[in-house]
Amino acid sequence: MTNVIKWLLIILVIYLALPILFGIFPWTKNFAETLFGYILKPLKKIGVAFFDFLPNLITILVILFVFRYIFRGISFLKNEIKNGQLKIPGFFPDWANPTYQIVRVLIFAFMVVVIYPYLPGSGSPVFQGVSVFLGFLFTFGSAGSLSNIISGLILTYMRLFKIGDRVKIADVTGDVIEKSLLVTRIRTIKNEIISIPNSTVMNSHTINYSSDAPGLGLILNTTVTIGYDVPWKKMYEALIEAALRTKYVLQDPKPFVLQTGLQDFYVSYQINAYVREANKQTDIYSELYQNIQDVCNEKGIEIMSPHYTAARDGNSTAIPEEYLPDDYKAPGFNINLKEDKKNEDK
Repeated sequence: MTNVIKWLLIILVIYLALPILFGIFPWTKNFAETLFGYILKPLKKIGVAFFDFLPNLITILVILFVFRYIFRGISFLKNEIKNGQLKIPGFFPDWANPTYQIVRVLIFAFMVVVIYPYLPGSGSPVFQGVSVFLGFLFTFGSAGSLSNIISGLILTYMRLFKIGDRVKIADVTGDVIEKSLLVTRIRTIKNEIISIPNSTVMNSHTINYSSDAPGLGLILNTTVTIGYDVPWKKMYEALIEAALRTKYVLQDPKPFVLQTGLQDFYVSYQINAYVREANKQTDIYSELYQNIQDVCNEKGIEIMSPHYTAARDGNSTAIPEEYLPDDYKAPGFNINLKEDKKNEDK
């Protein structure tokens, strides 16, 4: 790099020295003026063009100064609305940031339109051709991104979910940790971070478990199938007791049971319980299953739902030993001999 600069300086000195040298002699004076013209004429044009551009430059600086304070003003309003200091009826605080981004882009575009006529060469065909070419590149290169951006804006103003909500989008269930104009990021119960394009979110069904949980409560439910030998009232009591033992299940409204089916060999019971902690569904379900087993075992209810007829004679109950009395014995085989005696008489 140093050698290049050195040689450029040498060439420049030689170029300036030649016109001076040629200017000494009358018969080479015209040649010297020509050499000087190659440098002086472009410099003169640059100087004249800059001098002519000074009014436009001042205008551009004034426009930038005005728009700078406009951006500061809308940024101040955005922060006030976001922090709850300024309240507008029908306008939610979580709309402040995306609305600010939209307004800022629109104002920036308007600023460019205002400044454009004052730029040097803005009216030349080359400048216009480059502008059109860049517009085509932006349009075709960002078609997918624009779809995600539009979807992100729609999701924001629809208020389908917010940061921290437990949601299910298509087959993905987890907590929302980030909302941007392009993607929505979800952390699953296994601490997996899944990024879902906003256009995919718009084209999928979304379940929000957290939106009404703090107020109305979220109803968790699970189904247990029990044979017809167990009275349904006894099963209702067992399931409700199991639900009330479970942490985070509300005492009021009280859990309730629904019968969802009368099958050939069993009855389907659905226990429903209200909770407010939608993000703890996995832990609540796990503890509920444990309590259902414990309560059913305590009440002598076997959790079995055979799809076939089975002889229970001679087989021990499915209830764990710690819940059985000390003198429990498996029932013996029940054999009916009356039919055999009748056959012998014949």
